[in-house]
Amino acid sequence: MRVLTANRKNFKQHRCGTLRQKGNVSMGFSTTRCDEFVEVLASKAPVPGGGGASALVGAVGMALGNMVGSLTVGKKKYADVEEEMYALKEKATALQADFLRLIERDAEVFEPLSKAYGMPRETEEEKAEKARVMAVVLKDACSVPMEIMEKCCEAIDIIVEFAAKGSALAISDAGVGVAFCKAALLGASLNVFINTKSMADKEYAAKLNAKADAMIGKYTKIADEVFAGVEGRLR
Repeated sequence: MRVLTANRKNFKQHRCGTLRQKGNVSMGFSTTRCDEFVEVLASKAPVPGGGGASALVGAVGMALGNMVGSLTVGKKKYADVEEEMYALKEKATALQADFLRLIERDAEVFEPLSKAYGMPRETEEEKAEKARVMAVVLKDACSVPMEIMEKCCEAIDIIVEFAAKGSALAISDAGVGVAFCKAALLGASLNVFINTKSMADKEYAAKLNAKADAMIGKYTKIADEVFAGVEGRLR
C-alpha cells in the first residue's frame, strides 16, 4: 500500500496516479487508505475522478449487501435460505473485486484522453491525427464507466435478494447498500455522457447513451423500491 508522507514530491507522485506493481496486481488507488483517496480526490489531480469514485461507492454498496448475507448464514432462523445466501455472497464478493479493479481502469483510460485533448491542431495533418486519436480514446474512456454501470445493475439485483431474504437485523445495511449502488450507477452515467458528447461518431454515441439510459430507467426504479421497502420496515 502506498502511503502519503509529508514529502511533497512523494505526494505529487501519488496524486498523479502512479501505479506500483506487486506480482501481477496493480497497486494504486484501490489500495490507498480512505483518507488518502479522499485527499487526492479533492485535489487538482486528474485522477481519481468521478468514475473512480463511482466505482468505489459501488464497491462499498455491494459490500454492505454482502454483509447482510454474512449476518444471515449460520442462523437457524434463516436455515432455509442459507445455501442461497452463500451463492449470493459469492457473486457479491466477485463484484466487489470488479469495482475495485475498475477504480484503477478508470484512471488508466483517462490518462490518454487527457493527453489527446492537448494534442496540437494547427495543420490539417495535426487535426486529422487528433481526430483519429480522440475517436479511440473516447471509446476507451466510455468503456469503463459503462462497465461500472453494468456492475451496479448486477449489484442492485443481488441486494434485492439480500433485502428480501436476509437477516432482519441487517436490513438497514441492505437499504444503504442499494442507495450507494444507485448513486454509483448515476455517477458513472455522467462519465459516459461527458465522453459521448465529444464523440464525432454520433451514431455510436447515441447507442451508448441509449444503453446507459435503459440501465438508469430500470435500475434506479428497482433501487428506489428496495430502499422504500427497507425504510417502511424500519419506521
